[in-house]
Amino acid sequence: EIRAMTRFAVVVAILATATAPAMAQQLRPKESLSFQVPKNDSANAEALAEQLAALSPRVDRQEATLLANCAYATVNRLRQQYRMFGTPIFNNFLVYHGLRKRGYCYQWTEDLLVALDALKLKTFELHWGESYAGTWRENNCLVVTAKGQPFDRGMILDCWRHFGHLRWNLVLSDEDRYFENTKFAELVRARSASNTLRANRHVAFQARVAGRDKGGD
Repeated sequence: EIRAMTRFAVVVAILATATAPAMAQQLRPKESLSFQVPKNDSANAEALAEQLAALSPRVDRQEATLLANCAYATVNRLRQQYRMFGTPIFNNFLVYHGLRKRGYCYQWTEDLLVALDALKLKTFELHWGESYAGTWRENNCLVVTAKGQPFDRGMILDCWRHFGHLRWNLVLSDEDRYFENTKFAELVRARSASNTLRANRHVAFQARVAGRDKGGD
């Protein structure tokens, strides 16, 4: 019986040693994650983190920093991938004619949403915002709120209007009125899960062309 107990203890010790690295990986804190924020954006990332932390006393300050750094690093990467050129509308023209693969406002928002969703944030929520929906002036953006806060209390993260550079401000302080589109956010997340981001939405230059084809302006 003593031998059996000894063997059992040895087996348990071996299993514990084998599974410890995997468990440590799962329990690794988020603050161990790091993102390459461009030097000229580092001060802006810190300022964004401060503003995000100020959304609510329930916000995790480390999550605010993580979110801000990930946002700036992601937008910098997307700017290189999209090869943004000229004004936002002209860039839409290039995408429409196949000279760029991506770069519409909703595509910036899609890719940023997917990147930030991967952080599995606990004290923040990510929302899809849109203004002038269905018109040539339509713009889409990401809105970050503290968990449980209403959409209008959130912070806009926008890239397309600013030539592929991240700009942020409170929803209520923006010159345009933004509304939440929960259905499209769900669609983006579902497509991300299946590794497809091919939403067929008509915005900016696309809408103008469609209008002309129907006898519009």
